[in-house]
Amino acid sequence: MNKKQNIAAGHLFNSRLTSIISISLVIFLIGATTLMVLLTNELSVYIRENLTLSIVLKDDVKTADIQKLQKNLDACPFTNTTQYIDKETAAKELAEELGQDPTEFLGYNPLLGSLEMTLKSDYANNDSIAIIEQSLQRMPEVKEVIYQKDLIDTINQNVRRISVVLLGLSALLILISYALISNTVRLSVYAKRFLIHTMKLVGATGAFIRKPFLVQGIVTGLISAILAMGMLSSILFLLRDELSQLLSIESMNALLISFVVMIISGITITTIATHLSVTRYLRLHVDDMYYI
Repeated sequence: MNKKQNIAAGHLFNSRLTSIISISLVIFLIGATTLMVLLTNELSVYIRENLTLSIVLKDDVKTADIQKLQKNLDACPFTNTTQYIDKETAAKELAEELGQDPTEFLGYNPLLGSLEMTLKSDYANNDSIAIIEQSLQRMPEVKEVIYQKDLIDTINQNVRRISVVLLGLSALLILISYALISNTVRLSVYAKRFLIHTMKLVGATGAFIRKPFLVQGIVTGLISAILAMGMLSSILFLLRDELSQLLSIESMNALLISFVVMIISGITITTIATHLSVTRYLRLHVDDMYYI
């Protein structure tokens, strides 16, 4: 291979490397945004399912009745978990919070036993809780139901706002990603526009001319996606201590979904951009190729 061929090969390699790096950075943003959307949904489910309803029991309820009530509540479709807190445990927890045991100066334990219930995320809203509360109030063992209505409203409103913002950001990012990748691919095809014209002159069909470009586009998209997946995985590994609460089994599933989205996005966008770019130069007259 002579010097000119070495220089040409070097330029070609640098061009492809630049395209792959540019596309991988864009795909990384797509993957990171997808992961954020999925983790935000998991986080909202986690928060909702940790909202607690305190079912305060009457003082004269027997242990057998409490166990039966808890078993019935566990079987309800809206129940996530239930935990029985007896009077003595409630007094100890209150003493820890106040720094003083209230039974010492009152002479008796004023607290009542309760069932601490968390709901499944679909039922963790004030409308559903109001219906559940009415149902619980009709039970003979229950004295009252306590929960923070304002907190539940605030959480649900913030979750909706964050979801809308992330969805809007995702849609905008997809448009920007397509534009950036399309420009990168167009520049790559632009360098070979006269080769496309030469192939037309010798009778090559449009499908025959497009094929090597499309194959190269698919390979470029796949390699870029793999690099982007590596970058995302590396960042998550470096931040594993800060994100330990989110990196659960479910978040690993979200990461796998993000990887699939990145691969599909890389291949799809580069293939579409390559097809459109090659088609454009197939339709151009040779004289027009000097002015674009």
